[in-house]
Amino acid sequence: MRLSIQADLTYSFDRPCEVLLLLEAARAPDQAIHSERLTITPATEIARLDDSVTGERRAVFTAHGEVTIAYTANVELLARASDLKGCAATAIRDLPGEALRYLRASRYCPSDRFEAFVAEEFGKLDGGDKVAAIVDWIGGHLTYEVGASDAMTTAMDTFVDRAGVCRDFAHLAISLCRAADIPARAVSAYAWKLEPPDLHAVAEVYLGGRWRLIDATGLAPIDGLVRVATGLDAADIAFMTIFGRANLISQSFTVGKI
Repeated sequence: MRLSIQADLTYSFDRPCEVLLLLEAARAPDQAIHSERLTITPATEIARLDDSVTGERRAVFTAHGEVTIAYTANVELLARASDLKGCAATAIRDLPGEALRYLRASRYCPSDRFEAFVAEEFGKLDGGDKVAAIVDWIGGHLTYEVGASDAMTTAMDTFVDRAGVCRDFAHLAISLCRAADIPARAVSAYAWKLEPPDLHAVAEVYLGGRWRLIDATGLAPIDGLVRVATGLDAADIAFMTIFGRANLISQSFTVGKI
């Protein structure tokens, strides 16, 4: 499948400050970027801090006044594993080194506080069957509700409140999987068929010797996700980090099938 992506952002900066963008499609084995363009107006010098391991595309620039950021891309999604049931969990000793950090609790994913719940609710299941049951449980117990959470909401808050948006669903899925000793990480992605269009937060688990995307919201097909960034939780995958203050004027995202 080939998708066209367009992101348009306009912000106002009262004072000069640096901005870190994680807006571009990642260089990843399961997707190929055929064309892309990142434009910042007014024109400014851009420093690249791309990650050769994760494939993340990081742009840093200094912003002042009204700034418009436009990103367009043509991305082909390649074969990716999305099946869960029957997939074996990997023993800790056999995990790749880069997966180990995704077993630990993090700022928004206090997985250590869910161990008793996971053992009681999903203890009879293993590997991918356990992850599938976790995804189903979240989908059956949480309500997708804009405004039910904020930037400080953790997975424990979401577990108690039973409501949130995509990042909250992802944080809870990550926390429950880590509590089950299954590496799990946050992923930001452009999502085909997501309504309304936006950058989407999902999760990814390490099963059967590879990373597999999951979306507890069920709002977008896994085979229509264009990966942008990965990390421990939302703090690592924000599409824009402003080292200062700014006011949002407008932003829009569009993903279409070519």
